[in-house]
Amino acid sequence: HPTAVNMTGIYISCVSGLIAIFGWEMLLTAAGLDPAGFGEVTNRYAAWVRQYYEALADSDAPVIYSHDDIVWTSGAIFRPDWYRRYVFPNLRAHYEPLVARGKKVIFVSDGDYTEFIDDIAACGVHGFFFEPLTDLRLLAERYGQTHVLIGNVDTRVLLGGTKARIRAEVERCIAIGRHCPGYFIGVTNMIPANTPVENALYYNQIYEGLCSR
Repeated sequence: HPTAVNMTGIYISCVSGLIAIFGWEMLLTAAGLDPAGFGEVTNRYAAWVRQYYEALADSDAPVIYSHDDIVWTSGAIFRPDWYRRYVFPNLRAHYEPLVARGKKVIFVSDGDYTEFIDDIAACGVHGFFFEPLTDLRLLAERYGQTHVLIGNVDTRVLLGGTKARIRAEVERCIAIGRHCPGYFIGVTNMIPANTPVENALYYNQIYEGLCSR
């Protein structure tokens, strides 16, 4: 597959790792009762997980996915200043060995992280993978000429939408991403197994008909 990009990544960069360790209830309770204390726990976890990034820096993979569910559907989980004190500095430290070794870093998160796109870019990433909740148009305006943009097609449209809705969803994304040299259309959260085959094929058909720049 000469046009494919070999890549790898890690799922539990910072916030996702804390969710896995503590669960939502304990995490939200601890962060709410003692934000500074929980911030120090975050720093300790991030220092531990950095070894994975150092190993990835030594790998042959040219592109690294850095997954971290830093938000949920409605946006930020914590106060924005908490992220800027405890999350983004740690992500930046994770990416430093990757960038130093010439890797390309793609940040991945579920939910709506629109308010943090500038913070994430400042961490040194080369691209963004995002759900339809995150603002594709804003990303295209600010980073469409300098960064890779991936995703934004709504999985739910393929699961239960009509052909007209599927076409409209593809047209929406391509209309915005067409002028971005690094935009890859994609069904965010991938195409689940219960997607009607005819919908997946129709989605691809519409994409192939519209994708030429």
